[in-house]
Amino acid sequence: MGHGGIYVTEVAPDVEARRRAVRDAPWTWLRQVHGDTVVTVSGPGAGAGSQADASATAHPGCVLTVLAADCAPVALVSPTGVVAAVHAGWRGLRSGVLQRAVDAARGLGATDLRAVLGPCIHAECYEFGEADLDTVAAKLGDEVRAHTAAGRPALDVTAAVATALKEAGVSQLDDVDVCTACSEDYFSWRARKELSRQAMVVWRE
Repeated sequence: MGHGGIYVTEVAPDVEARRRAVRDAPWTWLRQVHGDTVVTVSGPGAGAGSQADASATAHPGCVLTVLAADCAPVALVSPTGVVAAVHAGWRGLRSGVLQRAVDAARGLGATDLRAVLGPCIHAECYEFGEADLDTVAAKLGDEVRAHTAAGRPALDVTAAVATALKEAGVSQLDDVDVCTACSEDYFSWRARKELSRQAMVVWRE
């Protein structure tokens, strides 16, 4: 665990109950490792527990989810019925997880993809090592460089998400514009060392 992400190894009964209260169907949850692997989900609950950071499906009834606190949770939706859920930490953004998720969705027949960015840490709260910042900027451009409220080097996660999506040909991005570190309505590992995570959930009827 670290860097705003989490490696999920099992689902406790109380967690399963809370999930079913949101959507009473098997969920495809992932063992998130800050990588770029995308799982193609062929039926409800398929691929659950896979070591990956994104999932995509064209099948109705599939509930896809990613967990995050400070990393970026991104949903992809298409009018063709294809949906995807992506956990985009800085390592995943650097390695191209969003581009791979877009490719996977298009491979399932997605057109006119639209993205939704959930709550994530914002630049003013995300002091970032200059060496790592250089590697992200080398991949996604200097738009990802920013400064914290205290003037320290920072990573602009929202800019990184927007750039990665644009490079993948997705220009429609809806950002809920909530900083997990600033808002006590959401969990944040970086700001408060909270172990809990919020879930982004996406499915097609």
